Amino acid sequence: MKVVAVENFADPTFSADLIGWQKIHGRHTLPWQNTRDAYLVWLSEIMLQQTQVSAVLGYYARFLERFPTLRDLAAAPVEDVMAQWSGLGYYTRARNLHKCAQRVAAEYDGVFPSDPVLLAELPGIGRSTAAAIAAFSSGRRAAIMDGNVKRVFARVFGIDTYPGERKTEEAMWRRAEALLPEEGIEAYTQGLMDMGATLCTRSSPSCERCPMQPRCVAFATSRTKDLPVRKPKKATPERHAVMLAIVDDGQVLLEQRPPSGIWGGLLSLPELDGHMATGEDAAPAADHDALALAVSRFGEMESYERLSTVTHGFTHYKLHIAPYRITLARRQMLAAQSHHVWLDAAALPDAALPAPVKKLLLELLGNRSAAQQRMF
Repeated sequence: MKVVAVENFADPTFSADLIGWQKIHGRHTLPWQNTRDAYLVWLSEIMLQQTQVSAVLGYYARFLERFPTLRDLAAAPVEDVMAQWSGLGYYTRARNLHKCAQRVAAEYDGVFPSDPVLLAELPGIGRSTAAAIAAFSSGRRAAIMDGNVKRVFARVFGIDTYPGERKTEEAMWRRAEALLPEEGIEAYTQGLMDMGATLCTRSSPSCERCPMQPRCVAFATSRTKDLPVRKPKKATPERHAVMLAIVDDGQVLLEQRPPSGIWGGLLSLPELDGHMATGEDAAPAADHDALALAVSRFGEMESYERLSTVTHGFTHYKLHIAPYRITLARRQMLAAQSHHVWLDAAALPDAALPAPVKKLLLELLGNRSAAQQRMF
């Protein structure tokens, strides 16, 4: 007869210790705390996905200044939303944010549901984010499971398999559900976030200040550097792109990217052949004829100059950008259905551009010579 091990993850002392620590040592003054406004909580949780608090603070304030309510966000053009998000990265979040606001406005009369199951069905809100929103805005008992929680659990309970592995992640979810407190869900949920962000960090964790140190398996076995188990490394693919900074009469030509994919929905520079796979560390050069042909849709090329290569890392590949500054002898009128637009150089700082493209153009403008000034 086969004996099946029964999991017993319940431990009320875990939540009690965590809640006690959070109330004294946790974070209490972040701009999205001390509120039951689900819109404010939701916005912060989406921005904080894969992004540190320090990077989010400025964006959060500016975003609320532009879209103070959910209905303001739902009614805004998606281009305005992307412009406010520009530079924060992971742009699918911004598109889903806009879609989610429209769904809540249309289906829930502008009020987020308190049920985490219903929240998880909305665009951009998964199980963990839904639980956080429900806990902070409604006091609902629901388990979160973000990167911080996985790290805390892996170390405290000595989980020595990769957290991204399905069986391991499912077991972590069962543990998270079993450890939920009967009361104080807000402080408990915030405590998990605070512990992972301020104490149980990826490198150099502050074990001497951690309330979980007496029970932490990783600390007891000197494995804080080894847990959580890292994902097996794969070589990062290298790609290149030739980008055209076409300038004329104080304006630069920009292209609206498709709504999905890399930099989806943002304005960017026209490209010669898209993001091409390469084994090189730098993007190859483009010849005169190739540039002239690519530019011919927009006008007659007068001159071009190869600028320094810009390298930008995505989560799944590294992109080497070969930018070319191109001046026109004569501009051609854009077609009515064109995805291109001429933008004044002065409007670039506020445009919905990918961070590396915006940086490239602003540096181009900020360091131009007298001859180049006449170009813009």
